[in-house]
Amino acid sequence: MGCCQSSLLPETHPEKHRNHHHNSSTSAPHRHPPPPASGSDTPATTTTTTPEVVPAFSEFSFADLKAATNNFSSDFIVSESGEKAPNVVYKGRLKNQRWIAVKKFTKLAWPDPKQFAEEASGVGKLRHQRLANLIGYCCDGDERLLVTEFMPKETLSKHLFHWENQTIEWAMRLRVALYIAEALDYCSSEGYPLYHDLNAYRVLFDESGDPRLSCFGLMKNSRDGKSYSTNLAYTPPEYLRNGRVTPESVIYSFGTILLDLLSGKHIPPSHALDMIRGKNIILLMDSHLEGKFSTEEAEVVVDLASKCLQYEPRERPNTKELVLTLAPLNTMPDVPSHVMLGTSKQEESPSTPARPLSAMGEACSRIDLTAIHQILVMTHYRDDEGTNELSFQEWTQQMKDMLEARKRGDYAFRDKDLKTAIDCYSQFIDVGTMVSATVYARRSLCYLMCDQADAALRDAMQAQCVYPDWPTAFYMQSVALAKLDMQKDAIDMLNEAAALEEKRQKGGKG
Repeated sequence: MGCCQSSLLPETHPEKHRNHHHNSSTSAPHRHPPPPASGSDTPATTTTTTPEVVPAFSEFSFADLKAATNNFSSDFIVSESGEKAPNVVYKGRLKNQRWIAVKKFTKLAWPDPKQFAEEASGVGKLRHQRLANLIGYCCDGDERLLVTEFMPKETLSKHLFHWENQTIEWAMRLRVALYIAEALDYCSSEGYPLYHDLNAYRVLFDESGDPRLSCFGLMKNSRDGKSYSTNLAYTPPEYLRNGRVTPESVIYSFGTILLDLLSGKHIPPSHALDMIRGKNIILLMDSHLEGKFSTEEAEVVVDLASKCLQYEPRERPNTKELVLTLAPLNTMPDVPSHVMLGTSKQEESPSTPARPLSAMGEACSRIDLTAIHQILVMTHYRDDEGTNELSFQEWTQQMKDMLEARKRGDYAFRDKDLKTAIDCYSQFIDVGTMVSATVYARRSLCYLMCDQADAALRDAMQAQCVYPDWPTAFYMQSVALAKLDMQKDAIDMLNEAAALEEKRQKGGKG
């Protein structure tokens, strides 16, 4: 694990000297005090929700990130290109309930571990409400990973080009332009004027719907990467000549984002400039806006896009000029972004659980279905003792077939033959002579693993009815609620389960 001890990171990593079950990457030492909120002289122009305190930059162990992403499960991939992307991005959940995004680079993308650690450390010092901030990295053997704040409301690309219910309204498009300009201006003022491959995929939306700029583009180019992954038609002309990214190249790329916001399409700059020169601004505008935009504001944005896309780099505006031009267009500062975006505001989970969690609690908090399965297999039926009182006649006449069905279900559950397990457990439950909280819990997990969260929640609630104080019933409900995007209820249920577990350990059952 000590393969990338950078001179910037002289402190040893205390978690690595403890037993594994005490290891928590989120309690890593604070190596870098957060810098001021903004390095820009431009005053803030919009009132936004006060952001949650961003953790200090730290080093994560590979085991922590593996656990947080359910062993880098394909179900946790959030890259819009999925597994086809050269460097895949996963969502993950740490032990303290914080959601994170993890970018996993291909093997040896950064051959020099010291360079990777130094690059990550530098970007990790940046802290701004317009950034999806870098909160850590991992450098373990050939593994290279970056960890950022998780942005749950997807990308500008998704909302502009692949929307389902409604397109982004005009005022929100102006807000996106301003916020990303502010992010670039902050980065430039902090000594990071270069941004690699700025495009609509790099603009993310947080839980409040506020647009933020991904910090991944601030890292210098790795050996296997490209500064521009898009079609050559969208690449700054000077980059085609010399292969170097400059601050002016970033402005050109910002101009392409302005075109995306205006048109709702990813159109080549040369084509857009022809339309602008021909005064065909209405033709350029997104038809899905249905004319619901200010022509005067659109003309300002079109003019700014034209300046950003100038062939000569020296003729393009700088980041402060971007902010000064766009700030007056932000005429609805009090309207929350999630309202403009047409989404509900997600309540953040508590940064720390109410109580320490057991192995079952940890697995449920991470929605780690594989770990939950292993625990339920090992627990077997010991928690069902005493929940059934049957007559001798019932035992002799009705139990044999029912217990045989349960036995077949147990074998199928152990082997993850989910359909067979559900069928056998259903046969056991439908007879009704004997009730088992464990069978309900097991069938609940089978439903979860088949993406049937509603059915899973019903079974977990039935398990609670059979055994009202059984922590596992509450834990399974928390997972099902999380799968149904009912995060606050899921956290409440998780804490209730932990409280019941604590009560049992102090003298109750088990």
